[in-house]
Amino acid sequence: MTFYFSDTVVLLFDFWNVHSPTGMVLSVLVILLLSVLYEAVKMGKAVLLRRALLALPRSLSHEALTEPQEGEHSDPAQGRWFWFHVGQTLFHVLQVVLGYMVMLAVMSYNAWIFLAAIAGSTLGYFMVYPLLGRG
Repeated sequence: MTFYFSDTVVLLFDFWNVHSPTGMVLSVLVILLLSVLYEAVKMGKAVLLRRALLALPRSLSHEALTEPQEGEHSDPAQGRWFWFHVGQTLFHVLQVVLGYMVMLAVMSYNAWIFLAAIAGSTLGYFMVYPLLGRG
C-alpha cells in the first residue's frame, strides 16, 4: 500500500463513500475536527487527573483508596476520587474511540486524509495545551 492523492475514498463506513472534490474537502474537515477533538479529550483527561489529585487530602494514604472494611466509615475524599475516576474512564473511552477512528481513516492511505489527521492533531495540541495550565 502507498499513499495516493485522490478525491475518491471510502472512510470508516460504507456510507462514507467520497466521489468528488467537494466530498473530499468535507471529509478532510471532519477528520481534522476529529483529530482536534482527540487532542482536546486527551488534555481534558490530564486536567481531570490533576483536579482529582488536588481534591485528595495530602494525608490520604494508599490504604484510604481501598474499600472500607466492615464497620468503618467511608471517607468523603474517597467518594470524590471515585467520581473523578469515573470521569477519567469516560474520557479515556472517548479518547480511544476517536483515536481508532482517526487511525482507521488514515489507513485508507489517502494522502489528503493523512494530512488532515496531522494538521488536526497539530492544531488541536496548539489550541488546548495552554488550557492545561488553567485547569
